[in-house]
Amino acid sequence: MSEGNSLSAAHALKCTTFTKGCTALMRGVSCTQVVLAALAVVAAAAPDYSSREVVPILKDERQQDEYGRYNVDVATGNGIVLAQSGSPEGPEGSVIKAGQYSYTAPDGTPVVVKFVADEGGYQPQSDLLPVAPAFPHPIPEFVLEQIAKAAEEDRNRSPEDRYN
Repeated sequence: MSEGNSLSAAHALKCTTFTKGCTALMRGVSCTQVVLAALAVVAAAAPDYSSREVVPILKDERQQDEYGRYNVDVATGNGIVLAQSGSPEGPEGSVIKAGQYSYTAPDGTPVVVKFVADEGGYQPQSDLLPVAPAFPHPIPEFVLEQIAKAAEEDRNRSPEDRYN
């Protein structure tokens, strides 16, 4: 028997065992009942679009010239504002973008994000974005002790045991 046949035989055995288990579990339940239960679950999980608020667009100005430079200014009735401009002045004609957007967070906090997108990637700036600590930052004493302990253990190992 070839390896392919033995794999398919093993797979068939697993499937048969699974099917028998499902059959025992499903005794007394019709396919119609299973389908209706699945449809009920899907219907319950569907989003409710009936109470959607219509948000008016207060401003939508777009300009683009023949060289690929553009400006976009958008404002909506719920306070979302976007101002963005771009031009194909990046490496190999890639578009460099800059702008800002603002909105009010659900907790009422005003959010303003300024950004640049260029060969360095997307670079947002906002008072609300987390900032990594400056490096080098102080290393806690327990970390220094752990590093010293690991170095000591490495020195005490034989060369054969170092990477095992």
